[in-house]
Amino acid sequence: MSESTQLEPPVFAQATPSVLHQLNLCNRRLERLLHNLRNEHNAEGEIRDIAGDVIRAVEINPDVALACIFLSQINGTYAVRHCIETAVVTVVIARSMGMNPASTLTVTAAALTMNVGMLRHHESFQNKNTPLDSEEMAIVRRHPAESADMLRDVGIDDDDWISCVLMHHENDEGSGYPAGIASPEVTLNAKLLSFADRYCAQVSARNYRKSILPSLALRNLVEDKTAPVDPQLADCFRRELGDFPPGCLVRLGGGEIGVISRRQGCSSGLQVHTLRDAAGAMLSPAQPRCLDDGPLTITEGLTEDQASTRFSMKQIWGAQASL
Repeated sequence: MSESTQLEPPVFAQATPSVLHQLNLCNRRLERLLHNLRNEHNAEGEIRDIAGDVIRAVEINPDVALACIFLSQINGTYAVRHCIETAVVTVVIARSMGMNPASTLTVTAAALTMNVGMLRHHESFQNKNTPLDSEEMAIVRRHPAESADMLRDVGIDDDDWISCVLMHHENDEGSGYPAGIASPEVTLNAKLLSFADRYCAQVSARNYRKSILPSLALRNLVEDKTAPVDPQLADCFRRELGDFPPGCLVRLGGGEIGVISRRQGCSSGLQVHTLRDAAGAMLSPAQPRCLDDGPLTITEGLTEDQASTRFSMKQIWGAQASL
């Protein structure tokens, strides 16, 4: 291996907390809080505390935090898990944009509470095998306003937080809901939350459908003419997530199957851990390699079924991905 392709020391060698464990704790705390929100005496403080813990988990190792999403490792009901996953992506992009800590905390709190107004309906919608009927669609279109009202009712009066929740389904040209607001009234933070929400909805598995590959999800959103995305945000998503984010399963040019482990693990970018060799044999331990190591290339992203490979996150990322 040449000096230019030498792997950097793995960040998980340090004695730091488990990102996966912390995100699962956040999920359990959020589930209890949202289902009992109207009875909370310090709702804002509790939500900001959970948001702070999500931010700290991402700061420990953003690659592990992202991999938790793509490998479906955050436990709990989809309705709450989706909010945690959206918050993780929101934090990654907010940090890339240089957002200040106070604003990052607020938009993360908004991600955690964006759907509280339809939480009681969410699971029944997930279990449907048919399209939503007109009454159910009306509930969906009302949920940003109902979520904002619930937050106000429990004492949250942060205008940025409320506006993010209220506008996270509005579009630049006025085609969104609940009010059909158009730019420049739609705030950048609301657009960030909207992008992260829609992205996570596509890459995360649900009861009624499998997840979509990250490359396709990103292309779907960036090329969507009915709901154009902010160019600044599109550039950030391409730069920070790209087609093959951490946790994405891939087939390599030589026929090996691996998982992306780090976005900046090598001199020119992505690091991959090879899980199966070209003949299909499992490798134990998985082998870390740089994509600039000789002719190594990614030929395609894979679903879990296509990869037919089971492994624990701890095998790849060490203690920072332990349960």
